[in-house]
Amino acid sequence: MRLDEIENPAFLKSMNVDELQDLSDEIRQFLIESIAKTGGHLASNLGVVELTVALHYVFDSPRDKIFFDVGHQCYTHKILTGRAKYFDTLRKYRGISGFEKRCESEHDVWEAGHSSTSLSAALGMAVARDLNNEDYSVVPVIGDGAFSSGMALEALNEIGSEKKKVIIVFNDNNMSISKNVGALTKGFSRLRYSKGYTRFKQQTRKNLKGSDLGDAVYAGLKSIKDAFKSGVVDSGVFGEFNLDYLGPVDGHNIRDLILAFQAAKLHEGPIVVHVITTKGKGYGYCEHDTEGLWHGVSPFNVKTGKPLASTPEGCSSWSRLTSSTVKELAESNPDIVALTPAMMNGSALQEFFAKYPDRSFDCGIAEEHAATFAAGLAISGKHPYFAVYSSFLQRCYDQINHDICRMDLPVVIGIDRAGLCGEDGDTHHGVFDIGLLTPLPHMILSEPKDAAECRNLFYTAFAQNHPFAIRFPKDVVKNSSAPFEKVEVGTWTVHHDSEENRVIILTYGENVNRVLNKAEVNDLPYTVVNCRFFKPLDENMLHLIADRNKPVLVYESDMLRGGLSSLILEWCCDHGKMMNLTRMGIGDEYVPQGSVRQLRADLSIDLDSLLKKAEELAV
Repeated sequence: MRLDEIENPAFLKSMNVDELQDLSDEIRQFLIESIAKTGGHLASNLGVVELTVALHYVFDSPRDKIFFDVGHQCYTHKILTGRAKYFDTLRKYRGISGFEKRCESEHDVWEAGHSSTSLSAALGMAVARDLNNEDYSVVPVIGDGAFSSGMALEALNEIGSEKKKVIIVFNDNNMSISKNVGALTKGFSRLRYSKGYTRFKQQTRKNLKGSDLGDAVYAGLKSIKDAFKSGVVDSGVFGEFNLDYLGPVDGHNIRDLILAFQAAKLHEGPIVVHVITTKGKGYGYCEHDTEGLWHGVSPFNVKTGKPLASTPEGCSSWSRLTSSTVKELAESNPDIVALTPAMMNGSALQEFFAKYPDRSFDCGIAEEHAATFAAGLAISGKHPYFAVYSSFLQRCYDQINHDICRMDLPVVIGIDRAGLCGEDGDTHHGVFDIGLLTPLPHMILSEPKDAAECRNLFYTAFAQNHPFAIRFPKDVVKNSSAPFEKVEVGTWTVHHDSEENRVIILTYGENVNRVLNKAEVNDLPYTVVNCRFFKPLDENMLHLIADRNKPVLVYESDMLRGGLSSLILEWCCDHGKMMNLTRMGIGDEYVPQGSVRQLRADLSIDLDSLLKKAEELAV
């Protein structure tokens, strides 16, 4: 059967182990070639091919609930559930998602783009199943990195207490996005070398000796249940949560995986099946990647491993710009320390970590802990830099509010991937942080229009003593080596201004130069204001704008509700000012995947839509 002819996983039931391994090899090669064209999460998917095949062989999706923590490692699951023929659209506009999506298939029973939610969801499904007197398996697959999140541990605690039947597949590759850290990792290392599974296999073979059924054990031989009891040993970390444990199992051995999953299927109560996998299995560049560089990739050349697109000369990513700026500031300020929630590579902090190992902290997938850790550093005289993706910042909102802002502590927050993030879709777009952070007392929130302003905002942030957040997009920016200059907090700048101009455009970030270039090149009658601070607003500038009594167009690329225009309207109400104000931004909706250019056009917040609206207002 060709992969693009697969409709559902039922065909697996008639295959033998050798055929399942051949299928796994075919899927792995398909993934390499397909992701090389579209981009996507490569290493994590190559590591779970046999694991996913074995799960669908043993369990009956969608009746049995098989789902993946985070969801970015679900590509084999998508192939086995009939979506190989759509992989040329992976992560593209109106194509299939790089994560599980309930609207795509009945086999996608849960969806997430953030780590460590699967176990809580699994317990909810198991409790509902039992309340409804139904009979099916709940099988979450969770990686070792996800256990550094408190949410996963909270769920484990409740699962062990409730004793509901949940089959937790612990996918252990000793690599999340960056290398795992913490005491739990050491505990998992001990489990990897336990003898439990060896004894389990030996006992099973003994029980089967002389049996005419032979390989029928893989279809559910009852005696496996007794053998299984000998395999549930050396539970280590999981035993502390009152969970039974089976493993470790070779995650690339189809026969062993089927044996283990069938045993777990017969088990009563919660059970952890510990599976050892190799992240990036079958593709050398991925297998030898120790820094997580092949976790998520853009299109690349399969033979060379080189990306098809390169960063323009004289440019760098915003992430690299910000981290190099912090590293430069740290040279003269020994109180600057850096923290990341398992995103050292994503936030380009490798050089800072290498130069200042004693001032660098990878907190694992634990945004809440990282934020309060930063607060503890700040209250003790240090000046921490907390680098976090905008969509992940949502996870530590209480800590930013209660532990950082409430005590007015000088934590500098680098909000990476702010704004529309493209192909990762609705779970990753960083469009909510403005509305989340501006209500918090003491918080300063800004966004630079270019590299020079970015460097100056960071210089300013580390020279003051309040919470200071700086947002920046997932994009490249032209480098700057201009000397540092302090920015007066709460000030905006005016460009292409004239009394004869008929429209005042208020915007921020990269939008400023885009609009400004159009206005200057085409000599358009538009004043452009760089609203580089969301909080505090430039009240002097707002008074001047209101007094001009001209049409004002607020051009945003984030949520309208709680965004810049909302803040300005609130200010007008509080100060008795009137503005002829028009707003452009994202309405009350979650934005799907697609290139940023496509999404802006779809949302009518692209540059063409802006110029059309400005022209209407200028009449």
